[in-house]
Amino acid sequence: MDAIQFVVNYEDYLNEIEQVVKPELLPLIEQLRQEDPHDLVKPDSWFPNEMSARGFVWTLFMNQKRK
Repeated sequence: MDAIQFVVNYEDYLNEIEQVVKPELLPLIEQLRQEDPHDLVKPDSWFPNEMSARGFVWTLFMNQKRK
């Protein structure tokens, strides 16, 4: 999966996380929605598969929670 496909799917990944986390964590999802996915990956970035891209977004979410 290349960077463009990641950017296209970014909102879907956030929606998936939103469906499985506790309501008190939803503000973290909203913070991630404010991020421009173009700023999260370089144009020449790629993921070996879609699960890796999802894992990257989960990692972003977990890092937000740790703050």
